[in-house]
Amino acid sequence: MANFSKVSVVSDGRTELHDKLSLTGAEISINHLPAGACVPFVHAHKNNEEIYAVLAGAGRVVIDGETVALAEGDWVRISPAAKRQFFASEDTAMSFICIQVKEHSLGDYTKDDAIV
Repeated sequence: MANFSKVSVVSDGRTELHDKLSLTGAEISINHLPAGACVPFVHAHKNNEEIYAVLAGAGRVVIDGETVALAEGDWVRISPAAKRQFFASEDTAMSFICIQVKEHSLGDYTKDDAIV
């Protein structure tokens, strides 16, 4: 078995990579919201924090009732219990990555975990 997985992602509305890449420690999704669209539900998590990276476009996220503006290049970390919902701006689509990992699970950082 190979020590890596590779997949190409086209611009679907949402692509989850856990099965496509055989992920065992994180969930990663690629998301595209058309102008004026939103994630159709408010959600929180039991254990997993989420890290979002805005790849293109602009919009906003409402986190526990607070609106946070988003633009290309922004990164946001959200605690598991926080309720969140994402919206593209009315005139611009928004594309973003969501990385979901268990809160407080990071053991070592890159330089401490690397074997040279």
